[in-house]
Amino acid sequence: MLDPIDRTILAQLQRNAMMTAQELGDRVGLSASQAARRRQRLEEHGIIEGYRARIAPDRIGLGVQAFVQVQMGNHDPAGAQSFRRLLETLPEVVNAWTLTGEADYLLRIWCADLAALNTLIHARILPHAAVARVQSQIVMEQLKQAGALPV
Repeated sequence: MLDPIDRTILAQLQRNAMMTAQELGDRVGLSASQAARRRQRLEEHGIIEGYRARIAPDRIGLGVQAFVQVQMGNHDPAGAQSFRRLLETLPEVVNAWTLTGEADYLLRIWCADLAALNTLIHARILPHAAVARVQSQIVMEQLKQAGALPV
């Protein structure tokens, strides 16, 4: 069970995961050691799953973001498992979700350019035996970055 201090710690760490225990303690009204123990407990309980750096895509040569909907031709477990294994081999696919509705999967993809996206879709995703249809939407402008969870 999370108390209000735990929730405040989570909110602070979502803003800046690199803050020291002293900084965290100052922001939540605890000593550095108390803040560090609470952070460690949140990590041990799997509430904090990990930490990562947010990288500017354009600074590393990624100019195209797209959302790709994938509709499967059949829904047998072997085909689904095979498709999931394919996704694991595609570093351009940064997120993947299963969906209700017409599409079975939604993929968030980052590529260098439209030619790279075209190659990914036509040479890697569409040829998969279980895939029936792919529909892509190119992101023109990202208005809001992935934000913090509402804790």
